[in-house]
Amino acid sequence: MEQPSEKSLKRMRIYVEKYLHKTGTSRHPDEEVTESVIMGLASNIDQVGRPLCPCNFYPDKQAEVERSREWVCACDEMKQWKYCHCLLFVTPEGVPITEHLPEDHEGRQIYGLVKDPTPDKGREARAKREKT
Repeated sequence: MEQPSEKSLKRMRIYVEKYLHKTGTSRHPDEEVTESVIMGLASNIDQVGRPLCPCNFYPDKQAEVERSREWVCACDEMKQWKYCHCLLFVTPEGVPITEHLPEDHEGRQIYGLVKDPTPDKGREARAKREKT
């Protein structure tokens, strides 16, 4: 992977810190996990102009960004269910929150039920999700 620009790295680091506070989530205890995801997000900003989730495969990143904002960080799963499959926004133990996921979601199947330590924070799209 090509090194992202300093401008995009700075942008993502600031965003991650603000979003951690907003959602009451934690950084992954292994700093390499956090740094790898931030590098991928910053690289995608440089490539397609948006912080597209680096943990998914896209046949065409630009087409994905134009199709929807579903996988733009913070992705729809994070905004609706407070679930980050990239492990960027997690519990202090380094596992993703699964409490708000549908029971048949793969995150629930993989991690089991992981309670939200700060249920009063985050999930800014939950009202939209609950209406559908």
